[in-house]
Amino acid sequence: MVQFDYVGMFAALATAFLWALSSIFFSIGGKRVGSLVVNRIRLMFAVLWLLITHTILLGTPVPLNASPERWMWFSLSGIVGLAIGDAFLFQAYVLIGPRITTLFMASVPVISAFLGWIFFNEVLAPLEILGIAVTVGGIFLVVMDGNSDNQEKEGASKNYLKGVLFGMGAATGQAVGMALAKNGLTDGFPSLSGTLMRMIAAMAVIWLVTLFVGKARYSLHAVSVDRRALVAIMMGSIVGPFLGVWCSLIATQSEVLGIASTLIAMTPIFVLPIVYFVFKEKVTRRAVFGTVVALLGASILMLAKAGFFAALFGM
Repeated sequence: MVQFDYVGMFAALATAFLWALSSIFFSIGGKRVGSLVVNRIRLMFAVLWLLITHTILLGTPVPLNASPERWMWFSLSGIVGLAIGDAFLFQAYVLIGPRITTLFMASVPVISAFLGWIFFNEVLAPLEILGIAVTVGGIFLVVMDGNSDNQEKEGASKNYLKGVLFGMGAATGQAVGMALAKNGLTDGFPSLSGTLMRMIAAMAVIWLVTLFVGKARYSLHAVSVDRRALVAIMMGSIVGPFLGVWCSLIATQSEVLGIASTLIAMTPIFVLPIVYFVFKEKVTRRAVFGTVVALLGASILMLAKAGFFAALFGM
C-alpha cells in the first residue's frame, strides 16, 4: 500500500484559502487608506503575531539558535518575496487592475517548477506536469473571467506596459522568494521560525524605505483615524502574512516546489465563493468551469504524488 504524507499539499491549499481571505480584508483596507499603507501596517501586525506565537510554541521570541546562513536565506527570501515582490504586486493592482495582475500571479507555479528543477534537482513526473498544467489552465479561466469596466481604458493607458512589467515582477518575486526560503528550511528547521525571519527582514526594509521617503507618520496616522481600515488590516495580517505565509513555508518544506506553488496559486479559486456570498457578485459559468478544472488538476497532482496511478496501472 502506498504511503504518502499529505501535510505539504494540505498546507498549500490552506495557504491559498487564507490568502483569499486576506485579499478581501486588504482590499477593504486599501480602499480606505491606500495599498501602500496597508502593505506597511500589515507587516507590523504579522511580526507581532509571529513573535507571540514563536514565544509560546518555541520558548523564545526569535530563533536565537539559527545560523547566520539561515538568516541570510530567509532575509533574502523576505526581501525578494514579501518586500519587493509585494510592492510590485500592489503597484500592478493600481496600473492594470486585480484581474490581469492575478493572471500574472497564476504563472508562479511554472516559474517555481523551473527554479526547483534548476536549483534543487526536483524532477516532475509526466502526470505531475499534467496536473500543474490543468490547474494553471483552470486558474487562467477564472482570473480571465468577469466584466472589466476599465479594460479598454487599461489597454489604452500609457502605464499599461509598466503595469505588465510590475505583474511579471510580482510573480517572479513570489517564486524566487519561495525558492530562497527552501534553502533555509533544510534539516527540519521550524517553518514558524523561518516565517518570522522572513517577515522581520521584509518589515525592516519596507519601514526603512518608508522613513527615507518621509511617510512613516502619515501611515500610522491614516490607520489611527480610520478604525475600520485598522480592523481590516489587522484581520488580513492574521490570515495572510501570519497564518498564510506560515502554511506556505510548511508546504515549501514538505513538498516539491512546483507542486506547492501550483496549489498555492489556487487563491483566485477560493475568492469566487467569498465574493459571491459576501459581496453578492455574479459568478459566471466560465468561472465555475475554471474552478472545476483547477480542482481536477489539483486532484491529479495529489493522486500522482500518492502513487495512485502507479498502483492502478501497475507502473
